[in-house]
Amino acid sequence: MAPNITSIPPTPPDRKNPQHGVKGVYYGGHWVDLEDCAGTFNPDSSKCSGCPSQSVCPRSQSRNAAGAPKDKVYDVVIIGAGCIGSAIARELSRYKLKTLMLESADDVSQGATKGNSGIVHAGYDDTPGSLHAKFCWPGNQMFPQLDKELRFGYQLNGSLVLATNKEELKILDELMDRGAKNGVKNLRIVQKEELFEMEPALNPNAIAALHAPDAGNVIPYEYAIALAENAVDNGVELRIRREVTDITKREDGSFELDVLNGITVGRESVMTRYVINCAGSSSDKIAKMIGDDSFYIKPRLGDYLLLNRNQGHLTKHTIFPCPDPVLGKGVLVQTTLWGNLILGPTARDVNNPEARDMSDATVQEYILSKCKQLCPYFDPKEVFHAFCGARSKSSRGDWIIEASQKDGHFIHCAGIDSPGLAGSPAIALEIVRLLREAGLDTPANPTFNPNRAPIITPKAGMKGLKMGPIGKNDSDGIDEAKMASNVVCKCEKVTELEVVRALRRSLPIDSTQGIRKRTRAGMGHCQAEKDNYNCECRVKAIIARENNVSVDEVGGRPWPATSTLTQRWIDDDERATLEKRMMAK
Repeated sequence: MAPNITSIPPTPPDRKNPQHGVKGVYYGGHWVDLEDCAGTFNPDSSKCSGCPSQSVCPRSQSRNAAGAPKDKVYDVVIIGAGCIGSAIARELSRYKLKTLMLESADDVSQGATKGNSGIVHAGYDDTPGSLHAKFCWPGNQMFPQLDKELRFGYQLNGSLVLATNKEELKILDELMDRGAKNGVKNLRIVQKEELFEMEPALNPNAIAALHAPDAGNVIPYEYAIALAENAVDNGVELRIRREVTDITKREDGSFELDVLNGITVGRESVMTRYVINCAGSSSDKIAKMIGDDSFYIKPRLGDYLLLNRNQGHLTKHTIFPCPDPVLGKGVLVQTTLWGNLILGPTARDVNNPEARDMSDATVQEYILSKCKQLCPYFDPKEVFHAFCGARSKSSRGDWIIEASQKDGHFIHCAGIDSPGLAGSPAIALEIVRLLREAGLDTPANPTFNPNRAPIITPKAGMKGLKMGPIGKNDSDGIDEAKMASNVVCKCEKVTELEVVRALRRSLPIDSTQGIRKRTRAGMGHCQAEKDNYNCECRVKAIIARENNVSVDEVGGRPWPATSTLTQRWIDDDERATLEKRMMAK
């Protein structure tokens, strides 16, 4: 039932959620003030304890190609570079192996990892005995240490599942019981008075909630990028724009992968002793290449709306409704690591035409009306971005983490839907165990370094920064002090030095979208609007200079991509339409 709203509750002074990168950072799950984080969260490796040197990396499409095996046969090939593939690559980089990760897209984390909530779930709602339940809680518990090593930013904000009637109270009890069976710690049910002390802007009809203090959130693509960077820094080879089109078994027992090179539009042949299938929505197609048709993938679309930071004070926790037996955890409200309010997702099965072909207006109306039942005080006119991701649900109803029955050296890691991000580090450990069980020798990598320097420098507003003319850069690309003060993106206060450091890392970047995911240049309120500061033009120029290519060869941000908005730069008419859609139900 929609709440009856008469007035917005006042915002207490302490409700302003700290924003990652502004006067401090989230580190290991908790907030660290700016003056206290120089030694733990600073891109300058001389101040960043244990981090590798920030030396310039040579530009190439396969950044560690020099590490390719002399006999041309890899120990392990990972197909897919989302958060699962990247977590596995990072885990395998602990060992002295020849590992190759292939990604068909133009960057890592371009599939489901790019378009999801970024929640590190606690695991209370997973079916006991399932693989979801087996790996979610252990994976959740690994995130604080992972963040201390990789510095991707992890906020331990906790989650709340709301109940608004007696029937939903029973569901909370069921979730408590299920969580206990799954080994989840610290769960409790909070009653109305305490609940509204924790979250004053909730639906007034809420009477209780299940509190999971160990739930957290990350920016999912930043997490995957950190994993992949660290893997490549430790010897894993990455090739982007490489689509596997066929796999054959050779007489010596190894696999030969036929790969389409999307850069040269030619063919490549890759030999390997073991294959890890982490291809997301395409993992069933990869399985069929070795004659394995034991499962198929049913993609499920999830749509989101992103609101400005002036709405981020409305929630501290991730707010869920009681779960739906068909649609899963349901539409949620959450403040992201960077301070935006995020609403969503939907759950539209691609194989169901009625759900798949919902109009953009219907999708928006659904999200807004559902979220209004959780946190009714957000302003829909503050929506500035929309996106969609496709989760990979398997025909078995559970994750598929096993050696193929067709070949024990071919390991499936498929159908990894929610809470796959939370489970990813634990899944990576399981894949290593399966590889050893299949006969892979894993001698330790004596030079393995678990640490990674961050890209983004924490800032105190515009202190020490300056803005140049619209669409132009003042720097020569050599003077680091000058680049560190030169603002490239006004909304997010991204500097030229942050863009340059991202380009000089171990992963190849040749588009403004790649920089956007690493530095947030173009991610802010104006969405790189040309008449504001034209940050996309600035970033393109830096990429062209650093990669020694023409500006025309630099990729841009795709539009409309998966957005349900009618235009890239939202105007007053569309804001008014969103407000009407929120009130439609």
